[in-house]
Amino acid sequence: MPNLTTPLLDTLRSIVGDAHVLTEGDLTAWEQDWRRRVRGKALAVVRPASTPEVAAVVKACAAAGTAIVPQGGNTGLAVGSTPDDTGTQIVLSLTRMNAVRAVDTANLTMTVEAGCILQNLQEVARNAGLLFPLSLAAEGSCTIGGNLGTNAGGTQVVRYGNTRDLCLGLEVVTAQGEVWSGLKGLRKDNTGYDLRDLFIGSEGTLGIITAASMKLYPQPAAKLTAWAAVPSIEHAVQLLGMAHKQLGAGLTGFEVMGQFALSLVGKHMPQLRVPFLGQDDAPWCVLLENSDSESEEHARARFEALLESAFEAGCVTDAVVAENLTQAHQLWHIRESIPLAQAEEGLNIKNDISIPISRIPAFVAHTDALLQSQIPGVRLVNFGHLGDGNLHYNVQAPAEGDAKAFLRDYEAQVNHLVYEAVAEFGGSFSAEHGIGALKADKLEKYQSPVALSMMRAIKQALDPQGLMNPGRVLKA
Repeated sequence: MPNLTTPLLDTLRSIVGDAHVLTEGDLTAWEQDWRRRVRGKALAVVRPASTPEVAAVVKACAAAGTAIVPQGGNTGLAVGSTPDDTGTQIVLSLTRMNAVRAVDTANLTMTVEAGCILQNLQEVARNAGLLFPLSLAAEGSCTIGGNLGTNAGGTQVVRYGNTRDLCLGLEVVTAQGEVWSGLKGLRKDNTGYDLRDLFIGSEGTLGIITAASMKLYPQPAAKLTAWAAVPSIEHAVQLLGMAHKQLGAGLTGFEVMGQFALSLVGKHMPQLRVPFLGQDDAPWCVLLENSDSESEEHARARFEALLESAFEAGCVTDAVVAENLTQAHQLWHIRESIPLAQAEEGLNIKNDISIPISRIPAFVAHTDALLQSQIPGVRLVNFGHLGDGNLHYNVQAPAEGDAKAFLRDYEAQVNHLVYEAVAEFGGSFSAEHGIGALKADKLEKYQSPVALSMMRAIKQALDPQGLMNPGRVLKA
């Protein structure tokens, strides 16, 4: 079958080449979201190889009045990078733009293109004797452009911050097809408004990030991992405070996992051998990581001192410290397997929320009880990044229930109850997954009118035609 042709598509083919304007065949990889909840239809998938090509594509689409959906690895969880079903939108895939332009070891930065796979950037930094600390479950397929577009978090935010905190500068193609180059890699640059922070987290609705200058850090001399059983989530918060006090900047990971979440890993992935699984005195477990600039001996001594203090304080009932890197990877693999185990158990309702750490125990007690009273038999899958206040507060159908029917009948009610509780406890209904199309209506309800008015003014100023990822973040 011949390729679909229109004046716009002919122009796009002249810019990026015939092979990189896809209109026929199986386009599922670009048109369906990662969770397979939504399938759209693109006019074409366009794959530029350089910033000038991106700029030319955007200019052509702006002239034609055609909307653009920027896309990296398409691993997002909020339906922010898949087209709608009209067949009129262009998916702009940045995966061919995967060059590391420079590594500056003295400035502790690397300049990278938006299509670089996160895991590859970690390896580039490691080969230079340095650390790029951004780490999340999708790192083998997500791209740094998508990480920046959603301000991704991950497992080391407690020490290094979100993607925003790791970025020193951007290169962006505007909605008009102009190129802003802000890749200086400076840690101090107060020359007007911080445009970098405007585009980070905007999910491609204001412009298209094509490259970034990212921070690097020295590799730690040693990294140790421990798995601790705690008698309650209150004790987990107490342990976090002790870890901050005794490890300081050495605390680079602090994850919490409920026993039911871990039981799903034990059930569906028994080869992983979850520590303290099913123990009555371990309703919660914590995974801690300690990075040390001196030596493994020094790191182990500090870690053991922390755990000894925690035992004495009654906030830890049992613990294991990984003896080597293999064991550490095994412990992290258990934590990262919870979403996969939950998927094996059946369809579920996912909530990515953040709460002030001090209020998390009260939130969990309140919201658990509320959901269980409203929906008898419902199962709660609690886990996440306690070190930065981010919980993945997920809800599973009753054990003998129909998961599809549960999702159909209860998703709206569950989300309403959870979001209302999040608001009551001073939290956010979107911690690290973004707004996308999935939560745009929730932003309208839970964000302040003043904030929404400013957001709309920014959108109108930078994208007056409304062609940059329409319907994402702000409702169309």
